[in-house]
Amino acid sequence: MMEKWENKTTEDLFKVVLKLKTQNEVKRFFRDLLTEPEIIEFGKRWQAAKMLSQKISYSQIEKETGLSSTTVARVAKWLNGKMGGYRLMLQRLNSHHHASFTVGKGLR
Repeated sequence: MMEKWENKTTEDLFKVVLKLKTQNEVKRFFRDLLTEPEIIEFGKRWQAAKMLSQKISYSQIEKETGLSSTTVARVAKWLNGKMGGYRLMLQRLNSHHHASFTVGKGLR
C-alpha cells in the first residue's frame, strides 16, 4: 500500500517551507532538498499551469516545456481540482502584478 502524502513528515516539510524568507533562501533549500532534474520538472509544471491559465493549447505547452501530454493533462486536472494550489498562486501572482502596475502608474 502506498503511503499517504499527508503525514507528520510532510507536514513538517510544509512548516519549514513557510520559514523561507527570500528567493535566495528558497533556491538554496530546494537545491539541497531536490535533485536538479526534479527542480527543472517542477519549474516546467508551474510553467504549464501558467500557460493553461492563459488558454494556451496542450500541444503548444508540450512543445515549449518538453512535458508529455500526460503531464500537461495532469497539471490541467490539478489546476481545476479541489485543492486549488495552482489557482491560489496564479491569483496571487496576478494580483501582485496588478498591484505593482497600479502603484507604478500612481507614481508617475
